[in-house]
Order: sequence, then structure tokens, then C-alpha cells
Amino acid sequence: MFAYLDGIVAEKGLNELVLDVHGVGYSMTCSATTLAAAPANGEKMKVYTYLSVKEDGVDLFGFATREEKRMFQRLTGVSGIGPKSAVSILGSMPLRDLTLAIVTGDTTALSRAPGVGKKTAQRISLELKETLSKEDIPSMPVGGNVITAADMAEDAVTEAIAALQALGYTASEATGAVAKIKKPGAHADEMIKLD
Repeated sequence: MFAYLDGIVAEKGLNELVLDVHGVGYSMTCSATTLAAAPANGEKMKVYTYLSVKEDGVDLFGFATREEKRMFQRLTGVSGIGPKSAVSILGSMPLRDLTLAIVTGDTTALSRAPGVGKKTAQRISLELKETLSKEDIPSMPVGGNVITAADMAEDAVTEAIAALQALGYTASEATGAVAKIKKPGAHADEMIKLD
């Protein structure tokens, strides 16, 4: 119903943002990421929105970017993940790290979100891994190098990152390590040894 709202930030709370649009205050549930991106009270902001209508009420959710809204919609499509859980997951890590965790099946990173256990993390990865396209993985600058969506789509790169994570590296550390040594045509085992 509402694609976005463009107005003045009136209030910011723990999970809530109130946006004044021509004298009407819209209260939205937002992730910690969106709240951190919101400017100070009295300044202008564009918020992408999602209206959830249920038997017991109507809730408005707000997002700083279209990409965050798209990920919210994907997360709520996973069985057992409601809108409030999806917002919590979005606020637990940067969007690129969340996307990478889903694509590589990093259940440890996914289960760091409040209310997400290992089984739920596995379900998220299993149900969303195939739905994410190259365009969904943002470019990630790492130490002067940039890993693009095309790089991430390469099986060897993804496999090398997953293997490094299995060895105890975080998603960001593994991505950074692979970005430093990535060579065209290199196999995953070669990249891991070079690191």
C-alpha cells in the first residue's frame, strides 16, 4: 500500500521511528540498522515501508534502503519467521554480512540474532540461499579490494569463504582474505592455502 514515506524525523525510540509527513506522524517498527541510519530529529528522511495487516492489528515497518526492505520480505517468507523476528535479524548485522551468511550457510552468524536458534538459522539459509541472485549480494570493499556480486557468484570463491568460516573465521574475515588472494581460475583449495 505504501511504497515509502518522505518526511521529517519526529522521534526515535528503541525499535521505533516516528516520521512526520505533512502533519501526520507515522509510527514504524525499524531495525537497529535503520535507526542508526536515521538523521537527527527535525531532519528529512525517506523511509521504505511495509504494511502488515493481520487479524489482531496493523503494523507499519520502515527501512532505510530498498535492499533492506527486500531482505525483510524474504525473511518473512521463511516458515516460522514473523515480521518482528525479521526486523531483529536485520538489526543483528550489516546487510551484506547477512546476505553472505545466508549464501554460505553460516548458521553461527545467523544464530547471533536475538531469538534465532541453530535450527531456525539453518532453515533461513536453506530456504533463501537459492532465491538470492548475484544482484542481491552488495559489493564489499575489503582492504582496498572490492568483491563484486559476480565474484561472489563464483563457486570457488564461495566455497573458499565457506571453508575459511568452517575453520573459525568470521564472514568478514573470510571475505577479506579471499579478496586479497583471489586469482582468475583459482580453485577453492588453492585460495585457502594462499591465505
